[in-house]
Amino acid sequence: MAATRILINDNGRQWDEENAKEDSPTSKKQIGAKWEGRFPLSKWELAAAVSVFSLFVIGLLCVYSTMPAAEYGNIKLPRSISDLRILKDHLANYAKDYQAQFILGYCSTYIFMQTFMIPGTIFMSLLAGALFGVIRGLLLVVFNATSGASSCYFLSKLIGRPLVSWLWPEKLRFFQAEIAKRREKLLNYMLFLRITPTLPNTFINVASPIVDIPFHVFFFATLIGLIPASYITVRAGLALGDLKSVRDLYDFKTLAMLFLIGSVSILPTILKRKRTYE
Repeated sequence: MAATRILINDNGRQWDEENAKEDSPTSKKQIGAKWEGRFPLSKWELAAAVSVFSLFVIGLLCVYSTMPAAEYGNIKLPRSISDLRILKDHLANYAKDYQAQFILGYCSTYIFMQTFMIPGTIFMSLLAGALFGVIRGLLLVVFNATSGASSCYFLSKLIGRPLVSWLWPEKLRFFQAEIAKRREKLLNYMLFLRITPTLPNTFINVASPIVDIPFHVFFFATLIGLIPASYITVRAGLALGDLKSVRDLYDFKTLAMLFLIGSVSILPTILKRKRTYE
C-alpha cells in the first residue's frame, strides 16, 4: 500500500497528498465538468428532492384550505409591477378582514418560494409594504426571508452539491476561494454579501452549506444583513403607483448606500489586515 505524504499549508493545517491533488488548479477546472451532458442528481437525490417538494406543497395546500373563501381567479403570483397593483387591490380588504389567516398564507407562500428558489419574492416584499406598512411589513419580510433561506440551506445540504456544481461551477469556485480567505472573520464577510448585491441571495443560500459555512453564521448574517435591502423594498411598496419596474428600486444612489453599509461590516477585517502587515 503506497504511503501518503503529509503536506503543510501556510496556516499550519495538514492534509494528505490525495486531497492536495483535489485542490489543485487542474482538479478545480473539473468541478462541474463531470456533470456536463447529464442531469447531476442521482435517483436517491431526485427522490429526496421530490419528497421534500411534495411535503411543502401539501403543507401549503393545508394552509390555503383553512383560509376563508376568496375570489381565487383574481389571485396569482405577480410577475410585474402592474400585476402587483392588481393583486394589492384584490387583497387589501381580505388582508384587513382576515389578518391572521392572510399572514399565515403569506408567510407559507414566501417561505415556499424562497426554499425552492422560485422567482418573485421581491414582489412579495413590495406587497408586504403596500398592505402592512413599513414596520410590520419589514418584520414580515425579514422573518420570511430568513426562514426561507434557512430552509433552502438545509435542502442544499441534503442534495445541493451536485446541482450547484452543475449550474454555477465558476461562481462556486470563486465563492469557495473567498470563504477560505476569510474564515477568521466569516460573519463580517457574510454580512457584506447579504447587504450588498455582490452575489445573488439565491446562490448564497444554496452554496453556503457546500463551502462549509456554519449555520449559525449563515443565520445571523441573513437575519441582520437582509434588513437594509428589505427596508428599501418594503418602503417602496407604500408607493406602488410611482414604480414602473423593479429596476427603479435599486438606482445608483440606493446601491451606493448599500455598499457603504456593507463596507462597515468588513471594516474590522480590513483594519486587522492592515495591523498585520505593519
